[in-house]
Amino acid sequence: MLDQPLHFTPYLKTVIWGGERIAPFKGITTDKTGIGESWEISAVPGHVSVVDRGPYKGRTLTELIEEFGPELMGEENFRRHGTSFPLLIKLIDARDDLSVQVHPDDRLAQQRHNCPGKTEMWHIIDTIPGAKIYAGLKEKITPEEYEKRVADNTIMEVIASYDSAPGDTFFLPAGRIHAIGAGNLLAEIQQTSDITYRIYDYDRRDKDGNPRELHTSQARDAIDYTVHSDYRSHPEGSLLAGCRYFDVRRLDIDSDSAATPIEHPRDSFTIIMCLDGSADIAHGNGCVTTIHCGDTLLYPATLRELTASGTATLLSVQS
Repeated sequence: MLDQPLHFTPYLKTVIWGGERIAPFKGITTDKTGIGESWEISAVPGHVSVVDRGPYKGRTLTELIEEFGPELMGEENFRRHGTSFPLLIKLIDARDDLSVQVHPDDRLAQQRHNCPGKTEMWHIIDTIPGAKIYAGLKEKITPEEYEKRVADNTIMEVIASYDSAPGDTFFLPAGRIHAIGAGNLLAEIQQTSDITYRIYDYDRRDKDGNPRELHTSQARDAIDYTVHSDYRSHPEGSLLAGCRYFDVRRLDIDSDSAATPIEHPRDSFTIIMCLDGSADIAHGNGCVTTIHCGDTLLYPATLRELTASGTATLLSVQS
């Protein structure tokens, strides 16, 4: 029986735009530089997370789902997804601007790639002065105008931009153009999909001096051309983002208060990310696990009645 949370070895991904903040944020030592992403929990083929402590050390997330099924996933999740873990959890550190991108929805991704699409959300942990987030179109364009603007390098003129600050949240349904600007450290929660269409990359070159590949025509059919007045989320209460794929809540834990219940409205596992401080997470069988800044824990669906105490900022994620 799965009677304790699971902690995994992070996959530290070096990229040309990566920075140096992820390792110290997580309190780990590594020889890697330019780490742009830490895949905290992943079932993406080739990068499936491996448990790094406790009785299941060395087992992969996929192996545990195959063995425990609904005990880990939740009955409803297991009916919907089988042994495919539905979420990918990341930390992202942008030293430079990331490329402007869009992701296909489920229908288009299944048609083209035989995989789910990608809806995601960002929660900003830290920024440097001048950091920006780009999300959505600020004026109406046609697919033909989109292609013309990509060709003449004016696409950024029609993409909405925001000065970002710690605590900001951006919900990014599939089809919404977006980019992370330089200076942002953030948490990303997304569907398990690694399909990205790159629209614009500032004429940036790869390590061999070649222009990075763009996916102009693929993106044309994936873009949602709807214009909204505001793409920054304005959550009321703890719920930062809620959709058919995930619910994400922020919990600000105060040591002077009683233990804070962690809501569990879905028939789902619960993922806890610690963005600041540390907290003791207790569950129904009386066991307590301490989570520190930069840690991510996966609580199987059978571990309910979770409470948190200490001084910390936590994200709680369910599928």
